[in-house]
Amino acid sequence: MKIHIVNGPNLNLVGRREPEIYGNQSLEDYFETLEAHYLEDELHYFQSNHEGALLDYLHEHGFSEGGIILNAGALTHTSLALGDAIKGIEAPVVEVHISNVYEREKIRHHSFLEQGCVHTIVGQGLEGYAQAIEFLRTYQG
Repeated sequence: MKIHIVNGPNLNLVGRREPEIYGNQSLEDYFETLEAHYLEDELHYFQSNHEGALLDYLHEHGFSEGGIILNAGALTHTSLALGDAIKGIEAPVVEVHISNVYEREKIRHHSFLEQGCVHTIVGQGLEGYAQAIEFLRTYQG
């Protein structure tokens, strides 16, 4: 299965940023772990600190076979545009958050993405990405 893992603003700092929340491993290193474990799947990784680049990526890959795992970072709580993009594409999207957003600041409790997503995984650390892959592999839509 083709799966795109898409990460938003500041997630390039995971492994260095607030390790008590996000841990000490970078997402790039964890992606290599996922690739080694899911050899039968075609995994793609994309990260951008720019909302428009995330939108363009969803538009470009959201009509192909497979699925998308999206951790939009803080844009989850502020971007109507990303929410609309998810509703506008055909590929199933799983929303992932490394931390438990419901135990953090109140502004992080609302997601503009969840309405268009087929599933949400919160607070499972980096393992949430593997859980999202497993979900997409069995998702029947």
